[in-house]
Amino acid sequence: MEKNNAGKKLWEYNTIFKENDEIYRNAASDLGLSDCTMWILYALRADGTVTQKDICGAIYYPKQTVNSALKKLESDGCIVLSEMEDRRSKQISLTPKGVKLSEKTADRVIEAELAALSGLTDAEWETFIGIFRKYTKLLKNNMQFHSQ
Repeated sequence: MEKNNAGKKLWEYNTIFKENDEIYRNAASDLGLSDCTMWILYALRADGTVTQKDICGAIYYPKQTVNSALKKLESDGCIVLSEMEDRRSKQISLTPKGVKLSEKTADRVIEAELAALSGLTDAEWETFIGIFRKYTKLLKNNMQFHSQ
């Protein structure tokens, strides 16, 4: 890729990436949720019962932010945190109230995503996700900055 054109391409990519981020942030706000809470409910709907570690690894929010959102969901009666064999890890499950909340929020986000996805062919999706995964891996490898 040409150096002088690369900056424009990166700007275009980052603008689209940030636009997607804003779409999800606005959706969470419109649904009356914080970003983190929306992603926790999303993860629970997608994977069923998960741990806090699973959620942190999937949504890339700081552990402290996830913990605060989980405590609020628990105090609101939307989730149950159960101790596991490893006492440092807790299993997270939706309560009936949490399922209802998820149906009104995270499920609507998933439905919107599925509707958008239906506009892509299987081949387009495979190409998109393959290239995006490759770029993310390359970026991660090249973003390894260490203090001198």
